[in-house]
Amino acid sequence: MPGILVVDDEPLQRGILKTILEDSGYETYIASSGKEAVRLAKTFNPDVILTDLKLGEMDGVELLGEVQKEHLAPAVIIMTAYGTVSSAVEAMKKGALDYLTKPLDKDVLLITVKRALERTELLKENLRLQKALFDKFKIEGIIGHSKKMTEAVAVMKKVSASPATVLILGESGTGKELAAKAIHYNSPRRTKPFTAINCAAIPETLLESELFGYEAGAFTGAASRRTGLFEATTGGTLFLDEVGDLPQITQSKILRVLQEKEVRRLGGRDAIKVDVRIISATNKDIEKEMQNGAFREDLYYRLKVVTIELPPLRERKEDIPALTDFFIKKYNQEFGKRVKGAEDSAMRALAEYHWHGNIRQLESVIERAVLMCESDRITLKDLKTELRLYQPQDILGINIPDEGISIEELEKHLILKAMEKSGWVITKAAKLLGLSFRTLQYRLNKFNITTGHETTPKGVDSTPYRT
Repeated sequence: MPGILVVDDEPLQRGILKTILEDSGYETYIASSGKEAVRLAKTFNPDVILTDLKLGEMDGVELLGEVQKEHLAPAVIIMTAYGTVSSAVEAMKKGALDYLTKPLDKDVLLITVKRALERTELLKENLRLQKALFDKFKIEGIIGHSKKMTEAVAVMKKVSASPATVLILGESGTGKELAAKAIHYNSPRRTKPFTAINCAAIPETLLESELFGYEAGAFTGAASRRTGLFEATTGGTLFLDEVGDLPQITQSKILRVLQEKEVRRLGGRDAIKVDVRIISATNKDIEKEMQNGAFREDLYYRLKVVTIELPPLRERKEDIPALTDFFIKKYNQEFGKRVKGAEDSAMRALAEYHWHGNIRQLESVIERAVLMCESDRITLKDLKTELRLYQPQDILGINIPDEGISIEELEKHLILKAMEKSGWVITKAAKLLGLSFRTLQYRLNKFNITTGHETTPKGVDSTPYRT
């Protein structure tokens, strides 16, 4: 039930408002002074405060200021006599939502309160979404306990509080944009925009207009002014993905933005001040690109005040179980499934795979596996065919005991497997093993392996086999 706090130093007025609001289904509290109202607001955190402008030692405007200091977010409606409307308007400039003139009209009162509650609900929803966003990108929530990931996370924590430019290096699919978002949402800029642009995915002719905007008539088809991403993201963070693919002319313009903190729209004359933090990422060897003349050295050093290297998944395989569990939970929720985990054989296959597509590929594999899974655990058959081939097998199907096994025993088992596969024909078995007939015959004698299925070729000593 929505909560409303009525603040008025006249008992009769307080009582009338309380009755009207409670009859309309609102939980209503009353206070006779600004100080009492602040105390109640801290306790009950009302959705709306309906306060008289004149309250004695603390008026309605001062009450508004105290509520704001406490970081409470109710909608404040000022009640005032007709002759002090200008004061109510001043209160609105300081954050009050609306004002009502006395004597109050019941219908106008209820309409104004309803509108105030709608505004408060929108603010609460916005705060919930922001909190969910911040929680999602908490640096502590980045999955990985491998040494390289621990080092990367430590750098991310340190750099988040600073305005420094950051260059994130790593192969495609290693989570560079996730790292950029984590830095942004743990920084003082967290409430401002985070904008990402893939520099390699946009044609050179369009990239500059996307970044810097343009004036009407700047080129054919530019019918009206357009704000660029630098301008639109001011106060926030601009993530330049695949920055190594920037054209030379765009590189020089971005360098100017970093140096002068201003942009100029295409076709425009005036410089526009911007306050944007740049986080960039690439999977290219930028230093090699510089040597080839494809990337400006001065821009490179501007972008890499801090460098974070994200390791490929094949170099952090100890993180695969935790990542797998995370993706299983994610797709359980999306598909309405109840998969508890992966069987040992499936997890071994996941751990042994090469993962050229890194975390992005692993997520795709687990998404499919959860969808295909018919039990409460992902099995080998739920994985893609190419992953099944990476299922580790005990050598020759032998269960190796903890105390180990000798080379001679392995050799004997290998010969037995080859003989079984060849139908106990020594010539064929020797070919499978890459041995000569005589060498294999010697080893059959050595290990006392007996077969009566082979005729000894002419000229070869026929030694009787023993069991």
